[in-house]
Amino acid sequence: MQNTAQLKQSLEEHLPPGLEMLRQMVAINSFTGNPAGVNRLGRFTAECFEPLGFSAEFVPSTNRAWGDHLVMTRKGRSGINLGLVSHLDTVFSPEEEERNHFHWQVEGDRIYGPGTSDIKGGTMLMWLVLKALKERAPDLFEDVTWQLFWNSSEEQFAEDFGGLCRSRFDPQTLAALVFEGEGRRDGKPLLVRARKGRAEWRVRVSGRGAHAGVKHAHGANAIVQLGEIVQKIANLTDYARDLTFTVSRISGGTVLNRVPHEAMAEGEFRTFMPEVYQQAKAALLALSGAGTVHSPADGYCCGVEVEIVSEGSPWPRNPRTDRLFEIWQDAGKSLGLPVEFEERGGVSDGNFLWDAVPTLDGLGPYGDNDHCSERSADGSKLPEFIEVSSFLPKALLNFHAIRQLVETRR
Repeated sequence: MQNTAQLKQSLEEHLPPGLEMLRQMVAINSFTGNPAGVNRLGRFTAECFEPLGFSAEFVPSTNRAWGDHLVMTRKGRSGINLGLVSHLDTVFSPEEEERNHFHWQVEGDRIYGPGTSDIKGGTMLMWLVLKALKERAPDLFEDVTWQLFWNSSEEQFAEDFGGLCRSRFDPQTLAALVFEGEGRRDGKPLLVRARKGRAEWRVRVSGRGAHAGVKHAHGANAIVQLGEIVQKIANLTDYARDLTFTVSRISGGTVLNRVPHEAMAEGEFRTFMPEVYQQAKAALLALSGAGTVHSPADGYCCGVEVEIVSEGSPWPRNPRTDRLFEIWQDAGKSLGLPVEFEERGGVSDGNFLWDAVPTLDGLGPYGDNDHCSERSADGSKLPEFIEVSSFLPKALLNFHAIRQLVETRR
């Protein structure tokens, strides 16, 4: 086992410059819909990792309204590859940050700010671990081919990023390590070894417009039809199978003196198991077709069209991820740090990678209130934050686990 005291001292020395790096990252607005800001963060991130010997490549997103993905590579002496994954974008627009005075703010052990937890703190922890490996395990660091991937549009569920990563993996890729924030249960860190799949759906209803006062019976009310459909969708939720359907947005109609001729609803569904996912998708799509709401005058019927807008398959519990977790758990035991696992409902880039290479998630530091920017005077609302005290233990854990993983392959 590496001399933990020396390693800890080295990490402690690098933590202050790492936090300064994080401060500068948080100061860059990288809202997905702000591609200039995302690209600025990508360039700054590349500058931070280049001194470790990494070369940068910027890959345009399939959706050109979003920023460029960032890939950084350091070629090793052996054929062993490791992929480390983070993302550049956040959910906070510049206007929201300004409106809620949401910026870098240190309060005791917590640092509040956009992206501190999701996921700029994870990027900083990647840097901290690689810095320690270069200094304290130089032979291992030089042997491994390191591939670092940053998604520019993870918060928008960008499917092209998964394809980019998979195109760079090869049979010698040991793992994809995702640096989303860790969970906590009773003070113990939780790594992620399964995530729900998620699909976004849209329902369009076409009815027939009519004058509300003169020819009401001639109309086929699309909103009434949609109300029936969204109730059916909501009823597809099955907690016993960890299946949830959410009706998130509804619109329809035009003026008040007209029977509505069109209406639309959008939402999502999530579940852990691939077979449940496919069953849910089939049940949803089966709602397409002729509706039940019709014109009393001549029987003209509303039409229902259901479509899947985007989707990412579930990341189920699997032996390869379980094996990675066991390595991290063993490393935790050697450090006196209990490590447990969770199956998380939120989606990450791991959903697109787990079936290509062994994948483990939750390797970042601990924070909370992701996607929140508001703060109330009574403390009932708190914005996203990261805990400074979580960086060093997690860096130690990742250092030893990565070393054990590589040594096992050697």
